[in-house]
Amino acid sequence: MSWTDDPCPHRPRTNDGDRFPRGAQGKPGREPRPQRETVGVMLAGASRSPAGGGGVVAGAGHSSWRAPALHDRALLPADPSQCPPLQPDVQAALADGLAAIGLGDLPTPAVTALADHLRLLLAWTAAVNLTAIRDPRAAVVAHVLDALAALPLLRHNGVRELLDLGSGGGYPGLPLAIALPAERALLVDSIGKKARFLSTAVAGLGLADRVEVAAVRAESLAADPRHRGRWPAVTARAVAALPELVELAFPLLAPGGLLVAWKGTEIREERVRAVPALAAVGGGTLEVVAMAPPAPAGHVLVVCRKAGPTPAGWPRTPAERARRPW
Repeated sequence: MSWTDDPCPHRPRTNDGDRFPRGAQGKPGREPRPQRETVGVMLAGASRSPAGGGGVVAGAGHSSWRAPALHDRALLPADPSQCPPLQPDVQAALADGLAAIGLGDLPTPAVTALADHLRLLLAWTAAVNLTAIRDPRAAVVAHVLDALAALPLLRHNGVRELLDLGSGGGYPGLPLAIALPAERALLVDSIGKKARFLSTAVAGLGLADRVEVAAVRAESLAADPRHRGRWPAVTARAVAALPELVELAFPLLAPGGLLVAWKGTEIREERVRAVPALAAVGGGTLEVVAMAPPAPAGHVLVVCRKAGPTPAGWPRTPAERARRPW
């Protein structure tokens, strides 16, 4: 299974999923740059686009798959053992932080996986801009503990499957999948190089049997009957303003499902504009939940519970949302 979504098919992509700059193609007296393979999705196994686009892609867990070299750099690490270890003070910060948020009893393999994910992220960030936070201790708080702030909420609601929109470096979806532990999780990011990292992390952490990665837009997933109205929880951190996020996430949620969004504390205007969006895509409730330290100060969780099915036609295309924002 695979999904592809290319809103501008006439402009070729690089092998990283980034487009060539405008004007780089078809200039007089200059040979056009060769078009390189377009990757539509990376999953735990070989994938083929149903429409024929993108060809067969060897995903994480497939015997022929390796972490890709990006921009002709040396091969990036595919296994946490190939990454620098976390220093003792960083390991202590992680252990103390988990205890402070009530997760001091996480099994040792789960804590190790959280640390190994962070090691891979920091190693890849030297070549691929996955995070602006390069200090490991700061990353423990800003990424790992911030992501896990939603774990008690998901557990209280009996969530065992989740879809993470705009997963980027894997936060919050991958730590939540590790710590729940999730029976099934889908990490979604439409940027090819980020999806490559996510596939590498999933394989390197030994999670390919229950965590998948899709390089696709949320609108395409919402049009797929395997995903529309199927998920009990959708998580999203630093993805979009709340009204747009509701429009993108609710079509993927089953009635009664939860959208959990990481937001700053100043969201009064977003909350007001989210009310008509909620009514349009199935109705529901909106609650703001404070994060307990040591999660980053100034962050809250916005929890939207879906009431009923989403009517056809939602979400709108990006162009339609730009013309008629909430």
